[in-house]
Amino acid sequence: MAEGSDGKLLRTGIIGSVLVALCCFTPILVVLLGVVGLSAVLGWIDYVLLPALAFFIALTAFAVWRRQRRQNKT
Repeated sequence: MAEGSDGKLLRTGIIGSVLVALCCFTPILVVLLGVVGLSAVLGWIDYVLLPALAFFIALTAFAVWRRQRRQNKT
């Protein structure tokens, strides 16, 4: 893969981690779902947000690992 894809992967991981962390640790998502009328979904929100947070943190770690590995080869 090209070096640009490493940057894109890293950006995606960081942005996803920040967005999911904001939804996990602040009432942003609770307020938005309440306003839209989907407050019944809030009972299941932890089953989605916590795995999503783990996925984006793992994606960020993988992108950093790939970038370091590529820099050590050159």
